[in-house]
Amino acid sequence: MNSPEIILRECLTVEELSECVQLQRDVFVLPEIEISPVRHFIVTKNAGGFTLGAYLNDGLIGFVLSVPAFLRGEKAFYSHMTAVRKNFQSYGIGTKLKWAQRKKSLAENVKFIKWTFQPVQARNAFFNLEKLGATMRQYAPNFYGTDYSTSDEQGGNSGLDSDRLFAEWHLESEKVVKLAKGEKFVENGEILRKIEVPKDWNSLVKTDIPKAIAEQTRIKNEFENAFAEGLIARSFERSETNPKYLLFKNN
Repeated sequence: MNSPEIILRECLTVEELSECVQLQRDVFVLPEIEISPVRHFIVTKNAGGFTLGAYLNDGLIGFVLSVPAFLRGEKAFYSHMTAVRKNFQSYGIGTKLKWAQRKKSLAENVKFIKWTFQPVQARNAFFNLEKLGATMRQYAPNFYGTDYSTSDEQGGNSGLDSDRLFAEWHLESEKVVKLAKGEKFVENGEILRKIEVPKDWNSLVKTDIPKAIAEQTRIKNEFENAFAEGLIARSFERSETNPKYLLFKNN
């Protein structure tokens, strides 16, 4: 696929925003009650936020939703969701959308974006920390409530808590600026803590719910202890066996 074929532009009409709703259904396969309706997208737009879409041959293949927020005493955006069609997820569309989100945010004099993601997903952790230059210093246990669906499918009654890490994207930090230019960035400082996560969380959940819950609890405890000590996650080490977060002193 040639990058020029991908067009990034803001979704403005009801029809375009409705396409984002359907793309949500296709990508996340969530219960209908958890799908953000078109009114959410319309209200976000009229409240000062925006939705950027990625188009291929006039067809929507991805989007990122930026909700206006007031964080750290200043105007910010809360990046509520980024979705890319499954057959396009290895072409860097999500990366293009996030950098376009940064560019538009800076044009509106917004220098900070925040979002959540699952701490146990190694691929997302690498993307947020190493590709975008985000940092993490806050862990939110059971952020959306307990999910029993996977356990029920396996004949059990143990639910998985919806634990999340908050990603903080400082759009003008040295690391983010270098990554935006395609340059390399090497972290300074001593690695004070490493937090290992499963190499394939989705497979673990499908095959062994009790072990998945035990791993999630361990990871939660390690993050909460590290953050209580003033550490911050600034990097991620990929591995075929034991991927891990790298934590540093929070300067």
